[in-house]
Parts: sequence; C-alpha cells; structure tokens
Amino acid sequence: MARVLLINGGSEGHINPTLGVVQELVRRGEEVVYFAADAYRERVEQTGAEVITLDGGKMVEAFLAGGRNLWGRVGGLLRTADIVIPRVLEQTKGRRFDYIIHDSMFGRGRLLAQILGLPAINSCTSFAVQPSGFDELHNRLSSHFPTDVNEHAKQEFHRLVDHVQAKYNVQVGSAYEVLRNPAPLTIVYTSKRFQPGGESFDDTYKFVGPSIVPRSSGPFDFSSIDTEHLIYISLGTVFNQAVDFYKLCFAAFAKTKYTVILSVGKQTRIEELGDIPANFIVRSYVPQLEVLQQAQLFITHGGMNSTSEGLFYGVPLIVFPQSADQPVIARRVAEAGAGIQLNQEGLTAGS
Repeated sequence: MARVLLINGGSEGHINPTLGVVQELVRRGEEVVYFAADAYRERVEQTGAEVITLDGGKMVEAFLAGGRNLWGRVGGLLRTADIVIPRVLEQTKGRRFDYIIHDSMFGRGRLLAQILGLPAINSCTSFAVQPSGFDELHNRLSSHFPTDVNEHAKQEFHRLVDHVQAKYNVQVGSAYEVLRNPAPLTIVYTSKRFQPGGESFDDTYKFVGPSIVPRSSGPFDFSSIDTEHLIYISLGTVFNQAVDFYKLCFAAFAKTKYTVILSVGKQTRIEELGDIPANFIVRSYVPQLEVLQQAQLFITHGGMNSTSEGLFYGVPLIVFPQSADQPVIARRVAEAGAGIQLNQEGLTAGS
C-alpha cells in the first residue's frame, strides 16, 4: 500500500478536479494525506483521505500581496512558502510517503518534493503551459503595466527566491517553475483536443478529461421548474461580485418563458440585487452538477472547472470571461463550437 502526500491550495477550481483522483487512489488501497484549506475539509474527507488543514486566508493574503502584474503574482506564490512548508513538515514529521501530488499553482508542493525527496506528480486544473507559451503570456501581460512597476516586482521576486532557497535549501528555479510547478508527470483535467496546441505535449502530460465527482451540497427541488426552458447563470466562486451584470440578466430574461437559476456566490448579498423577477431563482450557492444536468443553457465566467462540467453534460455555453485564464478558455469554447464568447463592456439586455 502506497502512502500519498497531496498538497493543494484554497479554491474550488483547484480542489474539485482532484476529488475523483483521490477517491480512486483510496479505492485501490492507497493512503492519502491531503493538505487543503479548512473550507474544503468535509468535501475532501468524503473521498476517504485524511485531511490536514492549511490557513487559506493567510495563503490568499500572501498571494495577493505581490500585486496584480505577473511578476507580482509569481512573487505572491513564493510568499506562501512560509505558510505552507513549515505546516506540512510539522504535521508529517516521522511519517513516510511514497510520492507527492501537488497542485500546478498553489501549495508549494514542488519545493516540498525536493525537501522530502519524493517523486512528484503535478495536478494541472487549467490548460497546461510549456515554457515557450509562458514566455509569450508573460510578455503580453507585462505590457499592461509600467516598466518601473514590472521592474520593482521582478526585483522583489528575485529577493523572495533568495529567501526561500536559503531558508529551505531548495532550488526555486524560474518564474515559469514557480507558477507552473513542472513535474515528471502532469495530470491535466481536459482533453488534448480542447487543450491549445494539444499535439505539442509529450507523454509526460496525461490529458484525462474532466474529473466529475458528485459533491454533497444539499437537495435542490426541481419539481416546480420547467427544465425544458432552464437557464443557469454563475460567475464561479472567486470573481463573482457583479451586481450590475446580475441586474442585466434580470432585464434580459424577466417575463420570458425561461426559468433562470442564478448563483451569485458568497461575496454578493442577494438584497443588493433589489426586486427579483418571478422567473428567477437566486441563491448564494447551488449544486452545480445537478443543475447542469437539467439546464438548456449555461451562462458562465469560463473557469476551467465550470466549463469542463458544462461540456461534460453537453450544455451550450455563453462565456463572459472575467480574468486569469478565462479569456483563453472562452476562445477555445467558441473555436470548438460549444458556445460563444461575449464581453460585458457595452452589453445591453437587448443584445
């Protein structure tokens, strides 16, 4: 029986795709110790893994402290090392593991693999990125910020590299290695066909497709809903503070034949939305997998998790990308003929 150490961060998009992997490992008799933010303890424990929590709030605070440009974001990831590494080493002292699975972005798992001398597997919950693609992305995103801002963030990144290498006796490597955490084997939760440039990736990348595992989130009553005319709207769990957009959806679909389920997340108070049309069901959270199995249209932010789930259930997508990798995902959805991409700027209820 192998013992597996799994290191992850603190968002649903990075946690949910791993649940099926962990569930299968446990079914095969492997022992999994999973480090994640406390908010996901119950969800991960349902897979049969042992869960040890990390301070998700501190990790997010450290990540955002670097600023909004790419150098700052990469530096922010390095800042999480002092939160994650001591906690993991303390909680695993005296325990033996056979290999480590780490998230492609959060958790500092690649550094822990060095410290513990473990073979590593990279869990990539978005599109895979090779060094050449990262350089192109880096140059494009850097162009949106003044040269002095980029230079300051770059210098801070190198200072953080020196700090982490000296403190933990590891090799941090390049900005690409900090952001993408390459490993001898990478699991990618999409298809090679959907992955941009999919044919350019070698066999060390395993494109396994969407990882769909039922999530316990309480019952949802569909008995009074006309599912033949059901629209589902969600901007995900992170960048979802969009009161004006939600009100625009009210104006577009009120007094139509459609029933609309709108999930606004925990950061938006439903009272802020004002009068809710009679054909809308507005919740802070809904069981997305169950809703998608009934919906005829999914209006989404284009996060990889939500997009993969929509594609898995064959629901047409309208994608309003908000940030991060979402514009790329939206473009691939349109190119694949699975939906269309729209921008919120200048959008009206009639358009």
